[in-house]
Amino acid sequence: MSVLPATTLPGDLPHETLHVVKGRRSGLTISIAVHSTILGPALGGCRVWTYDSWQEAVADSLRLAEGMTLKNAAAGLNRGGGKAVVYLPRGTVLTPTERFEAMLDLGDAVETLGGSYMTAEDVGTSAEDMSVVATRTAHVCGLPPSEGGVGEPSDATAAGVYAGLQATLDRVFGSRSVDGRRVTVLGLGHVGSLIAMRLASEGAVLTVTDVNPAKRALADALGATWVEPEEAHRVEGDLFVPAGVGGALTDRVIDELRVAAVVGPANNQLAKRDGAERLSARGILWAPDFVVNAGGVIFLSMAGEPGVTAEATQERVERIGDSVAEIFRVADERGVTTLQAAEELALGRLREPANA
Repeated sequence: MSVLPATTLPGDLPHETLHVVKGRRSGLTISIAVHSTILGPALGGCRVWTYDSWQEAVADSLRLAEGMTLKNAAAGLNRGGGKAVVYLPRGTVLTPTERFEAMLDLGDAVETLGGSYMTAEDVGTSAEDMSVVATRTAHVCGLPPSEGGVGEPSDATAAGVYAGLQATLDRVFGSRSVDGRRVTVLGLGHVGSLIAMRLASEGAVLTVTDVNPAKRALADALGATWVEPEEAHRVEGDLFVPAGVGGALTDRVIDELRVAAVVGPANNQLAKRDGAERLSARGILWAPDFVVNAGGVIFLSMAGEPGVTAEATQERVERIGDSVAEIFRVADERGVTTLQAAEELALGRLREPANA
């Protein structure tokens, strides 16, 4: 384990721990980054994904862990930020046995950290995967309901994103209704699909895409227009919804956007930090991802608290819309970007953990 240099966060908050191992069963490189435990043990999912190198995978774990610190703090949770990444070389497809072994190795790696990090499902993993992890460590959540767990948090994530989406519409158009609004969804994974289905059911004029061409069947079922992924950001409309992997908002994409606002579940949407200024300069309202997509982590965190009802959790998730609206208000009032306003919300809790 090692301490890393300072991150890009305002306030000069460095990562606390980086743990990188080669799984003894799977042979895969597993990276666990713990960015902060100021507010409590770190909580963040495990991503199984392909990269060009293991170094790129490690860098992604660091980036994602920092985002989890912001997300958990802004959501009002007494949780720190961490993330695990299992590196798959390009072209790798895991067999069921290889996946099982990788999850056992992940469990061992999580256990090594002694409770400073709790893992859960994320891109490329599932509740069933977490049940395997649970055979090696108790520091895991989101297990299948059949095993006494709460299942995957996709529904809660989608509900929180939708609350943020409606708050964004209200800010831009003076109405929370999606009826007739032209919305493009980039990415039809678990959460993106749920958002697209709800948008379609409530009358949005929908354009969708995904890197998996098989997702076109969902577009047909929803009566949505299908475009290729590289063309999605050029579709003229009201909202652009990034729902895939991070880094979608590059300089070129921002310059070519033809929408009034961007709001979606993808983590780390900005390819570069100054993308927030670039969006603002173009008059495009951006709802910071780490606030918008916090529904899943709220669900997982509250599910582990005794006496918390499903209704209370749902209410907390839906309050994401209020947080987004407040961030818009503060950004406008102070003449700062929405990223700055959202970070100040999170960092206020990190600087005063005793009052959190």
